[in-house]
Amino acid sequence: MSKEVAERFKEALWKLEEDRDVEALVEVHAEDCSVGNVAVPETFNGHDGLREFWTNYRNTFDEMKSEFRNVFADDAGHAALEWTTEATEDGDNVSYGGVSILEIEGDKVKRFMAYFDPRSLTEQIVD
Repeated sequence: MSKEVAERFKEALWKLEEDRDVEALVEVHAEDCSVGNVAVPETFNGHDGLREFWTNYRNTFDEMKSEFRNVFADDAGHAALEWTTEATEDGDNVSYGGVSILEIEGDKVKRFMAYFDPRSLTEQIVD
């Protein structure tokens, strides 16, 4: 089941990137989920927190597209997604990569955390 949830997560992320629609990500996550990444000091909880986190993330870029090099999943409710994101921000190209960890309960993501070098991203988007 973890592999299927990871695939649904990827599809929902692409929908956010293409259409700025966060609701597909909401559908993939448990109501009591927590989400975050290494660049943001707080963890966002529940569907309202998820909406805030992903909307703020998407608003960072003009255009964006993530590609997934590897997706690893086990039968115990864990998945790891290795990715690279290509984006534009104020007309400049931005590229960064990392790994996202999903903790899965049943058919929903309970916890999402992304790990990447925030300095590399910050250097590209801060004038």
